[in-house]
Amino acid sequence: MAGRRVPCKAVDWLAFAERVPPNQRGMFNALKTRSDAIAAKLSSLPEAPAAIDWSYYRSTVANSGMVDEFEKKFKALKVPEPVDTQTNAINSQEAEANRTKVLWSYIEGSKVRIAQYEEELAKFKNMIPFDQMTIEDLNATFPETTLDKAKYPYWPHKPIADL
Repeated sequence: MAGRRVPCKAVDWLAFAERVPPNQRGMFNALKTRSDAIAAKLSSLPEAPAAIDWSYYRSTVANSGMVDEFEKKFKALKVPEPVDTQTNAINSQEAEANRTKVLWSYIEGSKVRIAQYEEELAKFKNMIPFDQMTIEDLNATFPETTLDKAKYPYWPHKPIADL
């Protein structure tokens, strides 16, 4: 039987703790305590299981043929280890996500939107306060508020559906 340990990934508990909301601190502490207890128990176990002393059993058990049969079956026993079938699929999806143009186009579009929002924010910071604005100032700052008196000569100077 294989006597190797399963490699464990180290958990960065400090980085994990930074992301835990305050209302879930108790559950996080319980998880960390349980994880530490399991890790301590695993580290206390020997690397390989203790070898079976078949000669002791042959001398103790009356029917030594039965011990020989158990030994033969024990040595023939192979415990199947689960096969990792998902890591390659996950890695390929991650690589494709990193290569995809959608991601980069989204990032570029976000940069353009950020620039537009910064311009708009600068406009709002530099405009005249509303209590000091005239109608001309309002129409200059916000062109969508301008009334088209030539097209709609009667009040409200806009179609009712647009109000």
